[in-house]
Amino acid sequence: MVIVAHPDDADFGCAGTAAAWIRAGSVGWLVCCTSGDQGSEDWTLDPLVLAATREREQRAAAEVVGFAGVSFLHQPDGALVNDLVLRELLVREIRAFRPDAVISTDPDTVFRKQGRGINHTDHRAAGLAAADAIFPAARNPMSFPHLVREGLLPHRVRRLYLGSSNVPSVWVDTTGFGIERKLDR
Repeated sequence: MVIVAHPDDADFGCAGTAAAWIRAGSVGWLVCCTSGDQGSEDWTLDPLVLAATREREQRAAAEVVGFAGVSFLHQPDGALVNDLVLRELLVREIRAFRPDAVISTDPDTVFRKQGRGINHTDHRAAGLAAADAIFPAARNPMSFPHLVREGLLPHRVRRLYLGSSNVPSVWVDTTGFGIERKLDR
């Protein structure tokens, strides 16, 4: 499972890794916390039209990567916060899909190394919310017990990978397939 703030975040981030893992036999699911309604510098665009366009484009890109599906949580773009509402939505997704691994963004990266700019606050909030949803919430039946009553049983995610980190500890070689699939989007 990949959890990101906006449509296209996975495409600019871990899409090559996801494509390589999916090609190797994994099943992937993409979760976008927002619909990207602030993702343009053209102030004349209608935010609802922009969001619909970005969702449509993300679904097409997710199909190229090989994701089994995409969920949009419709949280506020530019104002994403790691709160109880977002964590419950993520726990619902995690319990429904039951991933072995989750890829999200490193919430500790505020300033990117080598002059690559400032990391978007929504990216940091999505990464922290993903981590908090994974532990303890997704695996604890007392966290959001109404989800258990709905049939969404607790689930233990085995691995969490945080991309866009200034201190990476894992490198996935995507040459030969993943990077080409990522660029094909």
